[in-house]
Amino acid sequence: MNREREIVKASIYGIVGNMLLVAFKLAVGFVSHSIAIILDGVNNATDALSSIITIVGTKLAGRRPDRRHPFGYGRVEYLTSVVIAVIILVAGLISLRESVVKILHPGTPVYSTLTITVIVVAILAKIVIGIMFKRFGDKTDCEALVASGVDSNYDAVLSAGTLVVAAAQNLWGLNIDGAVGLVISLVVCKAGIEVLRDALAPIIGLPEDKKLVAAIENYANGFPGVRGAYDVVLDNFGPNEVIGSLHIEVDDDMNARQIHALTRKIAEGLFAKFHISMTVGVYAANTTGKFAPMRADLEKLAQENPKILQVHGFYVDEEAKTVYFDMMIDFAADNDAIRDAVVGALEAKYPGYTCNVVVDTDYED
Repeated sequence: MNREREIVKASIYGIVGNMLLVAFKLAVGFVSHSIAIILDGVNNATDALSSIITIVGTKLAGRRPDRRHPFGYGRVEYLTSVVIAVIILVAGLISLRESVVKILHPGTPVYSTLTITVIVVAILAKIVIGIMFKRFGDKTDCEALVASGVDSNYDAVLSAGTLVVAAAQNLWGLNIDGAVGLVISLVVCKAGIEVLRDALAPIIGLPEDKKLVAAIENYANGFPGVRGAYDVVLDNFGPNEVIGSLHIEVDDDMNARQIHALTRKIAEGLFAKFHISMTVGVYAANTTGKFAPMRADLEKLAQENPKILQVHGFYVDEEAKTVYFDMMIDFAADNDAIRDAVVGALEAKYPGYTCNVVVDTDYED
């Protein structure tokens, strides 16, 4: 699948669909002298603009890395989603303002058969466009298309609200235009905030996918000589550009030639399997011999505290009298207190040794 081609194709479908709605609504609006229908047509023009923004963002995101941006331009695609989220928010706020005005100064709206027909056509068209954007967005993992799908769905909700208002007015003489508009506007604003949150999340930084991390660790653990794989860190520079690092634990009597061959094979295999450029670091493990009891004591301390999720990278430099290890602690816990307790217990039992601890944070499943 050519991802860029699929995104552009979906965006072009959206532009064509929305511009057909624009032409239809403007024609009917001018013929019927309905400012509401004309303004709704203008709203569809902004939806077409969102699709144009998606195309531009996708093209920019697909540019090759250069000296100024050595990791490429993939994150531009996330900025595209931010722009679309802002468009949704602005539309919701404008609708909110108009709804408040209608509540304070209610008029007497008139909904003819022609107006209702336009509303029904708009609802059906927007539902189809929204489904199309959602499917293409999920297929290509494109947040901008998903955001455009949300925008289309809420346009359909706005039109459906107008249909409810028309029914109340024509059947029972009730003018609920402002109240319904207020509720729908708040829903649209909420949707805009959610889309904005989802668009900003990968830019700010998301937690690693637990299943992907487990798959990476399992793959590395499958190599002979690897005692364990830890500390997977992934950095997303766009949907198709992910770099990262992990550590493997190996016996401390491995030589540099063996370590080089092993880490190279793991890195190449990870790229082939997951398309992720990984740097592979090494922990030397002394699991047997005179320091085996110390390691067992450390593991016992970790098991006694449920907030300690894992300890790894245990190694003792006998000459420097230093104990090295990493400790993974739950986000909600007091890292300093837990580390100090574990270090205090070990150093009390093994006087003369100093602990050098790296604390990682994670969350329990």
